[in-house]
Amino acid sequence: MAALVVPGTVSATEIDAMFRSDRGLRAVVVEQGESFGLLTRDHLEFKLTGRLGYGRALNTRRTASELLPAAGSSMAADLDLQSAAQAVLERPEYERYQDLLVLGATGPRIVTVSDIFAAVSAQFRHASLHDPLTGLPNRRMLEEHCPDISASAGLPGVGILFIDLDDFKSVNDTYGHRAGDAVLREFARRLIRSVGNRGTLMRLGGDEFAVLLTDVDEDAACAVANGILDSLEDAFVLDGCELHVSATIGLALGVDIIAEDLLAGPDVLLRHADGAMLRAKREGKRRIGRIGPCQEPAPFARQAHIRRRLSSAVDDSALTLHYQPVLDLATGEDAGVEALLRWNDREIGPVAPDEFIPLAEHTGEIRRIGAWVLDQACAQSRSWIDAGTPRNIAVNVSPVQFAGATLPSDIRAALNRHGIPAGMLEIEITEGTAIVDVPSVASQLRELIDMGVGVALDDYGSAYSSLAMLRVLPLTTLKIDKAFIRDIDSEPHTATIVRGLIQTLNAMGVRVTAEGVERQEQLNILRDLGCDTAQGYLIAPPMDPSEFRLVMNEIEDSK
Repeated sequence: MAALVVPGTVSATEIDAMFRSDRGLRAVVVEQGESFGLLTRDHLEFKLTGRLGYGRALNTRRTASELLPAAGSSMAADLDLQSAAQAVLERPEYERYQDLLVLGATGPRIVTVSDIFAAVSAQFRHASLHDPLTGLPNRRMLEEHCPDISASAGLPGVGILFIDLDDFKSVNDTYGHRAGDAVLREFARRLIRSVGNRGTLMRLGGDEFAVLLTDVDEDAACAVANGILDSLEDAFVLDGCELHVSATIGLALGVDIIAEDLLAGPDVLLRHADGAMLRAKREGKRRIGRIGPCQEPAPFARQAHIRRRLSSAVDDSALTLHYQPVLDLATGEDAGVEALLRWNDREIGPVAPDEFIPLAEHTGEIRRIGAWVLDQACAQSRSWIDAGTPRNIAVNVSPVQFAGATLPSDIRAALNRHGIPAGMLEIEITEGTAIVDVPSVASQLRELIDMGVGVALDDYGSAYSSLAMLRVLPLTTLKIDKAFIRDIDSEPHTATIVRGLIQTLNAMGVRVTAEGVERQEQLNILRDLGCDTAQGYLIAPPMDPSEFRLVMNEIEDSK
């Protein structure tokens, strides 16, 4: 607030008269040569009242300078808000809430403590609603301040563009995250220029952005989207190097989904736009995807919702491990278990692994999920050891987890953390993603085998696997996909193929596990073919640890 400045020679009586004539006057600034002090109404009344009632008689003739409090109440104008708030909190209790004198180049001014904390609150509020890297509004801003799509029947022109930079991970991997951040900031500036006042921009996270549009039809929305794509025609310049970045955009209009009964609000529209973007990615990237009223949006909307929720799966404790027993066909004994990942999201409900694992591999979230799975499996192994029922545990590992070449050290750390012998753990390489750097993966697998950890190739015959892969990857076990086992008791040539595979692998010193065993006839044939172990619903389904204990006890009792 503006400060009333008085000379230091003014008497207490005059200042008291000022306060009495203006009840809104909280304090005056006392000038003392080149310095200033703050004399508040409360301090003056305290002085004039006095402890024994003689204050007015003693202080009436004193000057303003003589009445100033001993402790200073000034604060530098260039102090940032958080530092100012901290300085207020460090003041003695009796003066903590007194006004402050701020000394700046334009002269003194008075600031209340409530003004400081209101500004701090506004600062934190702004930070919570904006992305710190680009300054754009964030997803929370979308949720709190954008129109409710379910109530927008009168606003058929509401729409969202979901923008995803193509292969942006390669920018970070090649040039570093600092360069990647520079590209994101520059892209945000180009977005602002491209969209102008036609929409509200926001950064959703990573390399994902969105534009909320109002009062637009499909042609107008596509025009905005094309303008964004055009803005990427010019290369990004990093340290003198030109970098070309493209984007894929998904478009969804509120008029197409008003009748949808999934989730009210902008989240519905955002998921549809995300789904449209994913479809466009599959069709070649660097284009605009559109899921219109004549198309079926549900699968893509669900996939987009899964993608959106995936990053919070670990933090929400929505992931669990179930365990499926593996049977030793020669002895009929328990040969261990396979840990199988399950996800039950509080918004989506149960999500099958074949739905979310490919997305986790695509986004890189599989690394964090994989670390969680490894730790939980080792913890469960420790629990079984302590209970006197030790079991070997097989854990699925995605090829993506080998990219950093740290998997052996990560596994060693998890084993040591829970005190698990290496021989009680087996990792299974899943085939959801092709192995890109085979020499690196082979080296890490050899290190694991040297540690005593088992290594299995899972789902053999279902995707990228081949006999050449068996030659270059060090393995201790191979698991034959259920597609081969399904017809082994009805098609003789399938049994012949499996027999040849088992004989070849046994000659290489590799054990063989058959997956998906559901009939006794299949189990009998596999035993005759010399298969080492088997798993499937005939033996036991995947179970959570508490159910597992009861079922295994029943199996033991039935022997």
